[in-house]
Amino acid sequence: MTESAVSVAAAALVVAGWELAARAGIIAPQFLPSPSRVVIALWTMLTEQNLVWHVVVSTTRVWIAFLLAAALAIPIGIMMSSYRIVGAALEPMIDFIRYLPVPALVPLSIIWFGVGEETKIFLLWLGTFFQLVLLVADDMRRVPHEFVEVARTVGASSRQVMTDVALRWMGPTLIDNLRITLGWCWTYLIIAEIVAADSGIGYVIWTARRFVKTPEVMAGVVVIGLIGLITDQLLRLLHRRLFRYL
Repeated sequence: MTESAVSVAAAALVVAGWELAARAGIIAPQFLPSPSRVVIALWTMLTEQNLVWHVVVSTTRVWIAFLLAAALAIPIGIMMSSYRIVGAALEPMIDFIRYLPVPALVPLSIIWFGVGEETKIFLLWLGTFFQLVLLVADDMRRVPHEFVEVARTVGASSRQVMTDVALRWMGPTLIDNLRITLGWCWTYLIIAEIVAADSGIGYVIWTARRFVKTPEVMAGVVVIGLIGLITDQLLRLLHRRLFRYL
């Protein structure tokens, strides 16, 4: 049996057990509705509540924040590991900020940016950048020093050492770290979209929670999980195609 078949069988077993437990009344439906009720709620949300629009809005917010975080974290992380003075100046501050709980910074974010899109993107960026920059710095530190010395010996410039040695070495782990931190970015979506939002999956989930519409809450959670699963598999495929030699 292939790995894919095992994954599908395991997921089907979990869903079947969940359905049986819900139908047997072991778990009250207001706490955990059956998968069939979640599917019905999901269909209703797709056909009557513009769920696709909310998905597009949330996905756009996540990708804007994630790409902005990656665009800043990759060069800063490389500089932190390449130049000791940069690492000494930035790493303590980054370590301090990355341990701050993002929900605690929501009031400050509103004061700084108001209640528009900037606040939502900032909160998503905040939960991603400070984690990613340290991962990139660690990847850069793992580049074998002897590779750099050999490149210098044959006359490679600093730019060539960076592009032809360092980035090629750290490429596989960099893609993996981007994939992981993209998942982290999605985990902050609910926090970002409860800030005066009127669109997005987080807004849909939060609104359903207020009216104790548990099937709709679960449907929103399932949608986020499916988006994450699809995105993760696409990034895994990209990883395999870029680094066939691994």
